[in-house]
Amino acid sequence: MSEADSDGTDVRRAVVLDYLAHGLSDDGRPQYEKSPAGYALEIDDFQLYQVAFDEDERLTIGSEVVVEPADERDVVTECSRVEYEDLSSGAKSELEYVVADVVEENEERFVDFYNDAQPITLRLHQLNLLPGIGKKLRNGILDERKRKPFESFEELSERVSGLHDPDDILVERILEELRDDDLKYQTFVGRHEEQGRTQ
Repeated sequence: MSEADSDGTDVRRAVVLDYLAHGLSDDGRPQYEKSPAGYALEIDDFQLYQVAFDEDERLTIGSEVVVEPADERDVVTECSRVEYEDLSSGAKSELEYVVADVVEENEERFVDFYNDAQPITLRLHQLNLLPGIGKKLRNGILDERKRKPFESFEELSERVSGLHDPDDILVERILEELRDDDLKYQTFVGRHEEQGRTQ
């Protein structure tokens, strides 16, 4: 999660998806000039980053690093946003596991999506953007949350008939948004940014 530091800066953390000790393959500099590099997924709004690491630090996939602001970074020396297509094959194969971990570790935040999701248009609800959620399941979720907000994924499964693995459904949607940047509605990827623009 991002947290505001004492001076009010928003610290944004990311999880390392791939660590390339010898730098990026398309970096044309001689080997001795390359710094370790890799790819990371930002925890709050799932932005993807290409990062260069401090060569004195040994990192593993799954490590958490600070990507923004620059003066808060400890092991990251440079970073820039990238698209899904730009990721290494290693980063692409780790992505699903890292997204699943983020959803699991921030259960309350993602259960609240089910509690707080709103209509987008007269005919389309945010819940309908989730894979496998049609009118019947959507109505089941809406009816149950009116009675009492959901507090866990387990409770969602128990109270809403036919809703299995509500956490996996979210992971699937987040991956879909990461892989296809032409989706009309982005529910999870880049939300932080949009809120920043609209405030």
